[in-house]
Amino acid sequence: MDHSVKTPDRPPYGILAVLMIGAFITFLNNTLLNIALPSIMKDLKVEPSTVQWLTTGFMLVNGILIPSTAFLIQKYSVKRLFLVAMGLFTLGTVLAGFAHAFPLLLAGRMIQASGSAIMMPVLMNVMLVSFPIEKRGAAMGVFGLILMFAPAIGPTLSGWIIEHYEWRMLFHFVTPIAIIVFLLGAFLLKDKKEKVDIRLDLFSLLLSSIGFGSLLYGFSSAGRKGWDSPHVYLTITIGVLTLIWFILRQLKQERPMLNFRIFKYPMFALSSSITIVLNMALFSGMLLIPIYVQTLRGISPLDAGLMMLPGAIVMALMSPITGRLFDKFGGRSLSIIGLAITTITTYFFSNLTFETSYTNLVILNSVRMFGMSMVMMPISTNGLNQLPTRFYPHGTAMNNTLNQVSGAIGTAILVTIMSNRTETHAEELGKEAMKQLTGKPTAAQIAQMKQEIGMKAMLEGINDAFLVAAFLAAISFFLAFFIKRAKQAPDPEGNQPVETASAEGSN
Repeated sequence: MDHSVKTPDRPPYGILAVLMIGAFITFLNNTLLNIALPSIMKDLKVEPSTVQWLTTGFMLVNGILIPSTAFLIQKYSVKRLFLVAMGLFTLGTVLAGFAHAFPLLLAGRMIQASGSAIMMPVLMNVMLVSFPIEKRGAAMGVFGLILMFAPAIGPTLSGWIIEHYEWRMLFHFVTPIAIIVFLLGAFLLKDKKEKVDIRLDLFSLLLSSIGFGSLLYGFSSAGRKGWDSPHVYLTITIGVLTLIWFILRQLKQERPMLNFRIFKYPMFALSSSITIVLNMALFSGMLLIPIYVQTLRGISPLDAGLMMLPGAIVMALMSPITGRLFDKFGGRSLSIIGLAITTITTYFFSNLTFETSYTNLVILNSVRMFGMSMVMMPISTNGLNQLPTRFYPHGTAMNNTLNQVSGAIGTAILVTIMSNRTETHAEELGKEAMKQLTGKPTAAQIAQMKQEIGMKAMLEGINDAFLVAAFLAAISFFLAFFIKRAKQAPDPEGNQPVETASAEGSN
C-alpha cells in the first residue's frame, strides 16, 4: 500500500503551530542543562565523567531512536506521534525535576530525549508535505528559526535561572508549558491517516540501535577517555561494522526501515555531505567559545550566555528571510555567501588572545551566526526537495541521524585537537620559560609559571581547533559550488499520494 502524502490546498496552520511550540521547548531543552552541570555535580555529589552522561545519554537516545522515525511516520498519524512524543518529554521533565538521586535524573533526561527524537522528524515531514516546493523555503525558514534560536537561548536562560534558583527549576519551568502543549495537541489535532500495512523489522531496529549507539558513544567518549581507550576504539569499530550490516540489510528490503537508496538523488547526497562537514565545524563555536570565555577569561556563565544571545537573535531573524530568498534564488548563491562568511569568521576565531574584547567576541559570533543562517536550512531543504514525496520520512530521519553522528564526531575531533595541541604548546612554553629563568625560583614562582603556561597553552590549543574548524568550513564552501536548484524526482514506483493528517481549523 502506498504511504505517500499529497500537498494540501491550504497548509494546515493549526497543526504546524502546535507542532512548532512543542518543538521549541524540546529543542530548548537540548542546551538548557549545560551551564547547570557544575551545580548538579555539587548537589548530587557526582564526578564530571558521570554528570557528562546527562548530555551524552540524551544524544545517544536521539541517535538510536531517530532512524526508526521514518517507519513511525509512515505507520502512525501525526496526532498519535505528537502525543507520544510530548507525553514522553513531559514525563521525563517531571521525573528530572523531582530527582534527588543521579540515576533518577539521568532516567528523566533519557525519557525526555525519547520524546525529542520523535518530535523533530515529525515536524519536518509535516512541513515538507504541507507546502509546495516553490513556497517551502519560507516555511522551512520559520522552522529554522525554532531549530536554531531555541538551543541558542538555552545557555542564557539557564544562566539566569541558576543564578537565582536551584537547578531543578530548569525542569519545573518547562513542565507546565509541556503539559499545555500536550493538551493543545490532544484537542486541536485530528487524524486522517489511512490504515497502513507496514511492519517494523525488529532485527533492523536492533542493528540500527547498536550501530548508531556505539558510534555516538565511542566518539562522545573520545574527548574524555582518549582515542587509545578500548571504550573508544572498540565501540567505534563495533558501530561501523554493525552499520555496514544495517545498510546492506536495508538495501535488500522492499520496505526498509531507513531507505539508503535516497542517496542516489545527487542533490540530497550533496546536501548531506555539506551538512556533515559543516556540523563538525559548527560545534567548534558551541564547544570552544564557552571554554575560552569561562575558563580562560573568567567570564560568568550568565555573561557567557548573554554573549551568545545576539548571534542567536541574528540567526532567528534571518531564518524566515533566508527562506524567502531561497524560494526566489535557490540554495547555491545563499550557501556560497553564507559559507564564505562562516569560513572567514571561524578563521578569525583561531586568533583569539587574552586581550580580545567582549564586544569583539559578540560581533564576531553574531557575524558567524549570520553566515550560518544562510546555509543550514537552504542546503537541507534543497536536498529534500529532490526526493519523491514518499521518501520524505526517510530523508528527514536520515538528515537528523547524520546531524547527531556528525555532531558527536566533530566534538570528539575538536576536543582531541584542543587537548593534544594544548599539551604540545605546554611543553614548548615550558622549555622557553626554563631558558629564561635566572637563579633558583621559589615554589610560588614555579606555581605561578605553571598556571600561566597552562593558560597560554590552552588558548593556543583552542586556536588550533578553530583553525581545523575553519578548514572544515572551507571544504563545505567548495562543495557548495556544485549545488543546483532541485526539482522533485518522479516516484520510481509511480504511487499516487494520499493525505494523512490535518488539524481543526486548518482546512
